Amino acid sequence: MPKRGYHHGNLRQALVEAALKLIEVKGPTGFTLSEAAKQAGVTPAAVYRHFEGREDLIAEAARQGYSMFADLMQYAYDKGQPSALAAFETTGRAYLAFARKHPGHYIAMFESGISVNRTPELSDAAARARGIFERAVTELCEHIPPHKRPPASMFSAHILALSHGVVELYARNTPGTASPYSPEDLLESGIGIYLRGLGLIEPDS
Repeated sequence: MPKRGYHHGNLRQALVEAALKLIEVKGPTGFTLSEAAKQAGVTPAAVYRHFEGREDLIAEAARQGYSMFADLMQYAYDKGQPSALAAFETTGRAYLAFARKHPGHYIAMFESGISVNRTPELSDAAARARGIFERAVTELCEHIPPHKRPPASMFSAHILALSHGVVELYARNTPGTASPYSPEDLLESGIGIYLRGLGLIEPDS
């Protein structure tokens, strides 16, 4: 079978895309560099011209994922302006939307065990995504009386944990975790309970 013809620089991206497909099917530790090379249509030796090992390949997939995630979060945040509540709610929904649309990237980012500090580029991309959400939370916290206001970092950690839990348990068709409610409804109602507890939205009548 003839190898694919790649222009300069395209092979690196082809390997990332091959890894993303394998991550989605086999998980981040379920494939080898040789499999990624085969998926990309090149020899295993070609991989090492771009990546030192599988973790470096996954780290690049995670970096690209965080960059895409940050762009989506920024778009959602801007769409919700000028309302602090709307900006927060749209960025929260963006988390689940991203996990559904880009499962390979999501797994590389959050489930691969790769530290966001592995490379400066990965760290910067992750910090940009996190910063957008924390800005939305900080602006929302300004509407809470100071004596009832949780630290913005704690607030954002709670919401991200809730979002991640909904993705893991109910957006992946995990056996034994079926719910009569959609992941969107579960996340929306969970965040609503949290916000009502802080007095940010009116209690249900």
